[in-house]
Amino acid sequence: MVRKGQVSEIFSKALHHDNPESYQIGYVDFYTTKETTLEEFLKLSENFEVIPASRIVHIRKGNEMLYRKKL
Repeated sequence: MVRKGQVSEIFSKALHHDNPESYQIGYVDFYTTKETTLEEFLKLSENFEVIPASRIVHIRKGNEMLYRKKL
């Protein structure tokens, strides 16, 4: 289960206090993992309507892994 609080905290920090382009979001799309920037993910997901938070598998900033979904 996704800890939506943890994901939303990372998103909030990135959007309001950092550069969203430096964050990479990995999400499941038809049995593969795709990766995109935070800004692009928010456009694609249409505020989590098209891509829910439960499909996020990781969030990176540079080489630092900020969130990884436990399988």
